[in-house]
Amino acid sequence: MQLADLQFEYPSELIATTPSESWRALLCENGDPIELEQSQVLDQIQPGDAFVINDTKVLKRRVFTESGLEILFLHPHSDQRWEVLFPAKKYKVGDAIPLPGGREATLIEKGIPQTIQVDAELEEEYFLKYAELALPPYIQQSRSDRHNNEQDENWYQTDWCKNQGSFAAPTASLHFDSNDLDVLKNKGVHVLPITLHVGLGTFLPIRTDSIEEHKMHSEWASLPKETLDTIRRVQASGGRVWALGTTVTRALESWAQGLLEEKDSGDVAGWTEIFIKPGYEFKCVSGLMTNFHQPGSTLMALVAAFSGLDTVRTCYQFAVEKKFRLFSYGDLSLWKR
Repeated sequence: MQLADLQFEYPSELIATTPSESWRALLCENGDPIELEQSQVLDQIQPGDAFVINDTKVLKRRVFTESGLEILFLHPHSDQRWEVLFPAKKYKVGDAIPLPGGREATLIEKGIPQTIQVDAELEEEYFLKYAELALPPYIQQSRSDRHNNEQDENWYQTDWCKNQGSFAAPTASLHFDSNDLDVLKNKGVHVLPITLHVGLGTFLPIRTDSIEEHKMHSEWASLPKETLDTIRRVQASGGRVWALGTTVTRALESWAQGLLEEKDSGDVAGWTEIFIKPGYEFKCVSGLMTNFHQPGSTLMALVAAFSGLDTVRTCYQFAVEKKFRLFSYGDLSLWKR
C-alpha cells in the first residue's frame, strides 16, 4: 500500500482543540456510515462482550527553558543522564543548557534523540512542578499556543488512568467516564484493563512512499492474566471483543500474535513494535472504538486494516462533510468486524 492511499482532505477548523461534552459518534458497519446519538453508543456493546480499556497515565515531560527552548524528556539512562528530544541544530556537544528550577543540562550526544547530562537527579516532583503534557503538535498549532491550557491536565487523562508511562493519551477513552463503565458492567459486559504506554511515534507520520517500509515505534504493553482468561471465554462463547482505542488494539493483537512474554503469574508483558496495516489478520479484536485519525498516519492504517480502506475512505469523507470534529480531542468512530 502507498502512503497516498491514506490521505484525505479536511478543513483546519475541524481540528478539535478542546474536548466537547456534546461529542458525536459515527458507526461504520458494512461500509455505510451512520451517525449515532451518544445514548446509542454503549448500546452497541452486548451482554457477554468484552470491553477492553487502557489504564495508562500520561507523563508530564515537556520542559520549557527561560529562553523558550522546548525539551521533551524521554527516558533516563541513569539518575542524571537522559534521552531527550529538542531542536539541537545550533548546539554543540558540551554546551550547557539552563533548565527551570536552577538545574543545568549538558549536551552529551547529538542525533535523534539526543542525550544530556543533568547536574542533579530529576525526580517526579521536578516534572510535576516544571513540565507540561506533550499535547499533539496539531493541537498546539491550531491553538497558536505551545503551552498547555490549565484544563489540559484533566482533559488529557482518562477517568481510569493509573499506571504512569505514556507520552500521549489513549484518546478514545476521553469520551467516557467510570459511570459509563458501571453501566456496561451492570448489563453483563466484561470491562477489562490492560496497559500500553503510548510512545511518541503515535504522532509521527509515515514518511516512506510505501507504508511497508515504515519503521514502527516501540511501546511497552502489559496484560493481566484475568483479562486474557476472560477474553478467551468471551471468544469461545461467540462474544465480541471491543478495543477502546488503537492502543488497546495494538496491545491485544501483540498478545494474540505471541509477541509478548508470558510471566509465571500468567500475565504477559513486553515491548511491541506491531504495525497493523491493510492485509493484517486480526486474531483478537472484533469491535473498535477510536477517534478520527490524521491522514498518512499508522493509526489510520490500523483502521483501514480493520474495516478496509474503501470503507474508511467513505466514512471519513462522510465525517468531513458532516463536520465531525477530528483527532485527539475530536469525535468518536465505531467499527465492527
